[in-house]
Amino acid sequence: MGDDSEWVKLPVDQKCEHKLWKARLSGYEEALKIFQKIKDEKSPEWSKFLGLIKKFVTDSNAVVQLKGLEAALVYVENAHVAGKTTGEVVSGVVSKVFNQPKAKAKELGIEICLMYIEIEKGEAVQEELLKGLDNKNPKIIVACIETLRKALSEFGSKIILLKPIIKVLPKLFESREKAVRDEAKLIAVEIYRWIRDALRPPLQSINSVQLKELEEEWVKLPTGAPKPSRFLRSQQELEAKLEQQQSAGGDAEGGGDDGDEVPQIDAYELLEAVEILSKLPKDFYDKIEAKKWQERKEALEAVEVLVKNPKLEAGDYADLVKALKKVVGKDTNVMLVALAAKCLTGLAVGLRKKFGQYAGHVVPTILEKFKEKKPQVVQALQEAIDAIFLTTTLQNISEDVLAVMDNKNPTIKQQTSLFIARSFRHCTASTLPKSLLKPFCAALLKHINDSAPEVRDAAFEALGTALKVVGEKAVNPFLADVDKLKLDKIKECSEKVELVHGKKAGLAADKKEFKPVPGRAAASGATGDKDTKDISAPKPGPLKKAPATKPGGPPKKGKPAALGGAGSAGTKNKKGLETKEIVEPELSIEVCEEKASAVLPATCIQLLDSSNWKERLACMEEFQKAVELMDRTEMPCQALVRMLAKKPGWKETNFQVMQMKLHIVALIAQKGNFSKTSAQIVLDGLVDKIGDVKCGNNAKEAMTAIAEACMLPWTAEQVMSMAFLQKNPKNQSETLNWLSNAIKEFGFSGLNVKAFISNVKTALAATNPAVRTSAITLLGVMYLYVGPSLRMFFEDEKPALLSQIDAEFEKMQGQNPPAPTRGISKHSTSGTDEGEDGDEPDDGGNDVVDLLPRTEISDKITSELVSKIGDKNWKIRKEGLDEVAGIINEAKFIQPNIGELPTALKGRLNDSNKILVQQTLNILQQLAVAMGPNIKQHVKNLGISIITVLGDSKNNVRAAALATVNAWAEQTGMKEWLEGEDLSEELKKENPFLRQELLGWLAEKLPTLRSTPTDLILCVPHLYSCLEDRNGDVRKKAQDALPFFMMHLGYEKMAKATGKLKPTSKDQVLAMLEKAKANMPAKPAAPAKATSKSVGGSAPAKFQPASAPVEDSVSGTVEPKPDPKKAKALGVSSKAKTAQGKKVPSKTSLKEDEDKSGPIFIVVPNGKEQRMKDEKGLKVLKWNFTTPRDEYIEQLKTQMSSCVAKWLQDEMFHSDFQHHNKALAVMVDHLESEKEGVIGCLDLILKWLTLRFFDTNTSVLMKALEYLKLLFTLLSEEEYHLTENEASSFIPYLILKVGEPKDVIRKDVRAILNRMCLVYPASKMFPFIMEGTKSKNSKQRAECLEELGCLVESYGMNVCQPTPGKALKEIAIHIGDRDNAVRNAALNTIVTVYNVHGDQVFKLIGTLSEKDMSMLEERIKRSAKRPSAAPVKQVEEKPQRTQSISSNTNMLRKGPAEDMSSRLNQARSMSGHPEAAQMVRREFQLDLDEIENDNGTVRCEMPELVQHKLDDIFEPVLIPEPKIRAVSPHFDDMHSNTASTINFIISQVASGDINTSIQALTQIDEVLRQEDKAEAMSGHIDQFLIATFMQLRLIYNTHMADEKLEKDEIIKLYSCIIGNMISLFQIESLAREASTGVLKDLMHGLITLMLDSRIEDLEEGQQVIRSVNLLVVKVLEKSDQTNILSALLVLLQDSLLATASSPKFSELVMKCLWRMVRLLPDTINSINLDRILLDIHIFMKVFPKEKLKQCKSEFPIRTLKTLLHTLCKLKGPKILDHLTMIDNKNESELEAHLCRMMKHSMDQTGSKSDKETEKGASRIDEKSSKAKVNDFLAEIFKKIGSKENTKEGLAELYEYKKKYSDADIEPFLKNSSQFFQSYVERGLRVIEMEREGKGRIPISAGISPQMEVTCVPTPTSTVSSIGNTNGEEVGPSVYLERLKILRQRCGLDNTKQDDRPPLTSLLSKPAVPTVASSTDMLHSKLSQLRESREQHQHSDLDSNQTHSSGTMTTSSSSTANIDDLKKRLERIKSSRK
Repeated sequence: MGDDSEWVKLPVDQKCEHKLWKARLSGYEEALKIFQKIKDEKSPEWSKFLGLIKKFVTDSNAVVQLKGLEAALVYVENAHVAGKTTGEVVSGVVSKVFNQPKAKAKELGIEICLMYIEIEKGEAVQEELLKGLDNKNPKIIVACIETLRKALSEFGSKIILLKPIIKVLPKLFESREKAVRDEAKLIAVEIYRWIRDALRPPLQSINSVQLKELEEEWVKLPTGAPKPSRFLRSQQELEAKLEQQQSAGGDAEGGGDDGDEVPQIDAYELLEAVEILSKLPKDFYDKIEAKKWQERKEALEAVEVLVKNPKLEAGDYADLVKALKKVVGKDTNVMLVALAAKCLTGLAVGLRKKFGQYAGHVVPTILEKFKEKKPQVVQALQEAIDAIFLTTTLQNISEDVLAVMDNKNPTIKQQTSLFIARSFRHCTASTLPKSLLKPFCAALLKHINDSAPEVRDAAFEALGTALKVVGEKAVNPFLADVDKLKLDKIKECSEKVELVHGKKAGLAADKKEFKPVPGRAAASGATGDKDTKDISAPKPGPLKKAPATKPGGPPKKGKPAALGGAGSAGTKNKKGLETKEIVEPELSIEVCEEKASAVLPATCIQLLDSSNWKERLACMEEFQKAVELMDRTEMPCQALVRMLAKKPGWKETNFQVMQMKLHIVALIAQKGNFSKTSAQIVLDGLVDKIGDVKCGNNAKEAMTAIAEACMLPWTAEQVMSMAFLQKNPKNQSETLNWLSNAIKEFGFSGLNVKAFISNVKTALAATNPAVRTSAITLLGVMYLYVGPSLRMFFEDEKPALLSQIDAEFEKMQGQNPPAPTRGISKHSTSGTDEGEDGDEPDDGGNDVVDLLPRTEISDKITSELVSKIGDKNWKIRKEGLDEVAGIINEAKFIQPNIGELPTALKGRLNDSNKILVQQTLNILQQLAVAMGPNIKQHVKNLGISIITVLGDSKNNVRAAALATVNAWAEQTGMKEWLEGEDLSEELKKENPFLRQELLGWLAEKLPTLRSTPTDLILCVPHLYSCLEDRNGDVRKKAQDALPFFMMHLGYEKMAKATGKLKPTSKDQVLAMLEKAKANMPAKPAAPAKATSKSVGGSAPAKFQPASAPVEDSVSGTVEPKPDPKKAKALGVSSKAKTAQGKKVPSKTSLKEDEDKSGPIFIVVPNGKEQRMKDEKGLKVLKWNFTTPRDEYIEQLKTQMSSCVAKWLQDEMFHSDFQHHNKALAVMVDHLESEKEGVIGCLDLILKWLTLRFFDTNTSVLMKALEYLKLLFTLLSEEEYHLTENEASSFIPYLILKVGEPKDVIRKDVRAILNRMCLVYPASKMFPFIMEGTKSKNSKQRAECLEELGCLVESYGMNVCQPTPGKALKEIAIHIGDRDNAVRNAALNTIVTVYNVHGDQVFKLIGTLSEKDMSMLEERIKRSAKRPSAAPVKQVEEKPQRTQSISSNTNMLRKGPAEDMSSRLNQARSMSGHPEAAQMVRREFQLDLDEIENDNGTVRCEMPELVQHKLDDIFEPVLIPEPKIRAVSPHFDDMHSNTASTINFIISQVASGDINTSIQALTQIDEVLRQEDKAEAMSGHIDQFLIATFMQLRLIYNTHMADEKLEKDEIIKLYSCIIGNMISLFQIESLAREASTGVLKDLMHGLITLMLDSRIEDLEEGQQVIRSVNLLVVKVLEKSDQTNILSALLVLLQDSLLATASSPKFSELVMKCLWRMVRLLPDTINSINLDRILLDIHIFMKVFPKEKLKQCKSEFPIRTLKTLLHTLCKLKGPKILDHLTMIDNKNESELEAHLCRMMKHSMDQTGSKSDKETEKGASRIDEKSSKAKVNDFLAEIFKKIGSKENTKEGLAELYEYKKKYSDADIEPFLKNSSQFFQSYVERGLRVIEMEREGKGRIPISAGISPQMEVTCVPTPTSTVSSIGNTNGEEVGPSVYLERLKILRQRCGLDNTKQDDRPPLTSLLSKPAVPTVASSTDMLHSKLSQLRESREQHQHSDLDSNQTHSSGTMTTSSSSTANIDDLKKRLERIKSSRK
């Protein structure tokens, strides 16, 4: 029991995870208590339990789980960090709690879910619950539904998203489980409570019975609006407030708050959109054109079925709409018309706003079709047009509707009026502004006088509706002429009207409007606001807002003045007086005289025509006095002016009298109610005198007064026409001058531009220069108001004149029109007037534009032209576009109807030819100017397409698109653009260009708007995703736009919209919102507008300085916008734009300069390792693509964000290549100073550079390659080793660039590949480059093949992966390539291999076609003809390859040393291919000879190389201290890249530099000491042991002999080695991996060390020897017992054979053997006796008994006997069964000896005689073998069949056949395939050949006695049947061959074998190869070492180590060899000097 309760002492969190349920229960209880105690929600205590909460709820024990749930609930409720656990805990609750039988568990589970919702995690909870609905367990489904229902009931539909729930409802109703259906019913009832009827459409598909039940439940629900009963944490203050109100008894406000919730949900939103376009019948478009009406009907019926879907997916419905429109408009069959109308209705209803773009096309057609009388057709058309109206705005279709109003057909007129009435019902005061109301009222007023009663009634209804919507105040001005009867009728209709939006809007407007507002503030009254808000944004009326407009409105339209008068009369509060006056009739002269005499002194009248000027003067003075005293109401103006005009009238000759006369006219005009009738009497005279020098100014004064009385527009028109009837040029020029001045004083409102322009043209053609000058001045003034569009009218003037006009316009550029000073005082008598003035602006706004003559061009847009624009041939498309541009140019100003042109142009906006796209944009720009504000009806179908072009990758196209969008927006205002989803859809596209341009545009436009449509909120989610876009510019633009969105939407809405973001994103965005809140600008205020009103007609002037560039007021409409200076002509805006764009970065960079000081790469501990783990665990995308997709770039950006400086990252991911160049420059600068950082982020840097390889910009590519060269140089200096991950995500992309067309780039890439071999094994590079040869790019193929050749040349055949054969076959394929360069490269590569490898190449290549083979042979012959060429080339190549790299290095041992190691590698790789050995030697000699004989010609680095190497030997101190970096890939990285890291570190163990070796050993020791990491060494043990005994040898032979070396250093190294070994041999699993050969050499090294007298002399030497002793014991005990026993036997044999070996050595070996014998009783069962007996057999064969007896010592023979005796004792007779591996038992006395022993032991136990035992033994043997023969053979064949043991199996089969020659193996073969049979036969033949007559290679301790001294005490020829370590049997011939080569290499003659008689004598006898010594192990192991070495080519290995590194390239015959070499080198050196 004691154990059970141990958990009591554990801490709480460990208890919670304990495997005992009691422990967990206790843990949960304690946790619950802790949770309840913690008061601070942010306490760190909470975080301890973060990872455990899921376990709390998913506990497997039901009792414990309950407690866990309680604790979890408290945790979620109180912990600040609980939100992080939402997903896992809720999914745990769903899967493990909801299925529990205990109700309590379920309740707690639901409570936990609801608590998560309360802490703002509603979406995550809902997501998990919805997933739960897919569970198979109905219990879980029911619980999930119940939780959702409770959540909805408590939190309300604002928190719980209904759409996803409603989506799954029908499925739940179909469930087989009643419980699920019932629960579904309950939730359906709950949802209905919140959204009412919006739930019906989605549930139409469920079973009718269920639906009926639901209906019954729904009826029972209370009708009041539901309220949430529970609130989110963030809303809990609101909850508290609500409670207070309720307690105070007033929950009205609360109700108000939530009342909005109910209508929030629109059934449409809950529906799934259906895609129908693809479902249209394939032949639909043919059928709809068919002649038979039945076929057309079928087509329409098919569409009708599809459009019945209540919600349709957006798409391109243009063709479908066009087809339906054609049926409606032209089909003769009325039934089909009705059907098509129904289809249109369906489309409009299903698409909603998305149908808006087609509305303009369809509306006129439908309206005209109302001529049909059939009720069903009329009804269908009504439904269609009403549905279409809801998809667009009245504004957009107003032009079309008004055009139809003039139709002669009464039915059409009636239905149009009714449609207008119905449309008005949907409007509010703000959506039905004056500008829109005015044309509609004018048209409807005509209808109320129509002869047809139904037309009149419909018009009354429409006017009544308008009255109801906007209030009388707004409509009355238009109804001034309507008689009372009709007015009453209109009012009566208005009372009957039911508005869709309720009456609120209208009333509010009325109320507000009647407030008297002091001063001019009326503008800010409701309508004023709303005008500009909704519609005038398009035509920002700020232009012309003068009261002057009032009467002027109509006249400008060319209607009779009287009507204008009437219009304005209404405006002026119906002052009776004025009404009469304006329509004052012309009085006869008599009446005038009578009236005048009543007010003037009699003398005055008599003297008027006196002939004496003085009398006339006196008369005038009296006249003036009388006028001055007269009261306005009594002054008979007409009579008085008639009197003045009386003879002599205006022909007065005395200038004084004339001056007085003119002054009086001015007085009368100012003081009286001066009518136009009176004005006409005097104007002629005034114009006549205007040119007079003395009277001119008085005439002008009078004209100004008249203008003030009668409005300037009318006066100006009269004066102009009179002036140009005059002959006097002075009068003409002065009139023009007066007019210029008057416009400045009065403002431009209401002026008739058309009339002016024709007069000005006349003036410009005048001969008198003064007239021309005045005309130009007038144009300048007009330009101030009209803007650049004015120039269009004068483009055909003479160039000289045009340049003068331009100069005048230039002067006016940037000026603002002056504030009007006149034309206001007269009427500003009451507040209401001002209200009017405020409303008037829209009229004004349209004025200038409306005055321009517009041409109808629709007839010119022919179908031929449209098809031209859509032609396949771009030239024809261009012609079409040119024609369109011509048509628009010619027309100047056009009407809005442009036929099919929009569709055609839209197609060209995504033309593949960018020139055409730009041309289209220019046309659209023209179109905007030409069409003016009417262009707004094309915004949806064309404008949005222009915005799409902002995403183009070409800068100039984007600039053009922006200019076009701006040109459009100037005409339309922003409302049209912001309405609907179009803009948000554009922003949603993840195109960085589109996003940044669009956001920039919005940031510019939004601040100028007074209000925006609600649809702006749709852009917000996309704005947020832009804030986190990977493109820095997009992020910047999004941040800039944020405050302007907030200015319109408010912080609350914006913050609420963050709800759907991921938690991390949400926090970031909220922080940005806070920041934006601080910078949020105020909306453009209304008062600004009011002031502009106060100055009357020139409101525009007022607005422009604040916000509008003059250029923007193209044709007079101004879109308020900052920067008035911008505009010369349209293009400027785009230029300005791009210029600004360019400046922005410089600003930011200035701002951020100070931030750039820190490091650019931040070192994140283990960051790289973590990234590799993520990639391995597939948490992130693997870096593998053909072209980089956005998600890769995004991922890289995210990964970089933590370790690259923010500003640099912005540069790196900028869309502009110049920023990439900047980034690369910075990275180059920081390369040296931030090595750590660079290496820490290397994987990311390389990945980023791969992205640059995909850029088209050469400068970036060159910079990137430059950087890479420096980078790899640095890495090789730092001895860094590239990880697999880094290599695989970089090399393939670098290789792509080797095929670049530019030489300079290819060169760089090759240089980089070269350098990479220093940090990544060439053998691993090989497959990557091989892959590159498969490219389609022939240059790449050729370069890759060349590179492969260089690799083989530099590193030998072993680089060829997977095998040389396969690699060469693949290379050889390219000999037949169709590209010459590739063929040559392939041939050269194979020739290179040939030079290295000889004729064996042909075997490896396999079969080639004759042609290819002949090419190859020819090439090989050619290369052979120049024998010196290849070697010299090699000599040059290699140094050049390595030297080019070392040239940049600054480390001492780089340089030629590198070359040495590449040599070494080559030599090493050769060892695997003995044939190549001669080759190497020949090459080596040849090089030396070349250099010696020809010292000047071949400048190669060979001599330096050797010299350097010698320095290394003699002065090891010069080797620079390697930094710890050397083994950079830390062992933490163990599992991602261990193999190569360990290889590399092990290679350093054998280093010639003591420090390097010690560091490597320390690292390995660190690994070995940690249990969890030690297993990483598995598989590397032999390699490590080889490196260790190589180091032991190095110390023994070199370091110990080196006087310069501190002996302390050596002792330190020894202790490291021994310490490591002891650690290693304590880990049994690893110790057992050591193979025989390696153990033999290790023991050799250790025993040699123990006997080293030099060590004993050192002070710490004894300690070392003691440690070695301990180590040897460990090795003996822990190694694989078979291997160590075998190794000791071989070692003993070698030591006895070697004459130089000390007897002490053999003695120690035998001591080890004795120890092993002592261990045998325990280990016998784990030993492979067969192998041991084989070794003893070989030993006894080499040392027969006689020979052993000759030994000085008796120990060997005693040792052997003891061993055999122990074995016999332990195994008994069975020991004889273990002789299976011995071929010929007679070769040694082993068998006899064993039998003797057995006999002896038998005798002792009183058993049978000797012979019987022997017989018995063999009999038993025979019997058993026969019995087991089948099993035995089966086993053998199994081995042959397996991949690993094939050779072993064949060898065993061979033995078996030899032993039992009569054995029948046929049965085993006949079932197998022919191939297998022949394979077995062939295998047996080979073994036979190998074994026949070939002797065993004996074992010697060295090749000659001297070897021990000069070189390496390593047996060079011990080889074994157990080939390398995997037990493959290898024939002795191979080893013989290898021995020969080794001997040759070492300078020993193969013939001189006399000095070793035992060897020669034994060679003749057939023998079995023996244990593989380490020499052969090296062949396999060092190939791995080589891998590590290839990239760390430093000269760690000095000469001795080089000899021992497995190639045995030592001249070992005598010491003289080295001296000889030295002498030769000295000679070479001196000759060089």
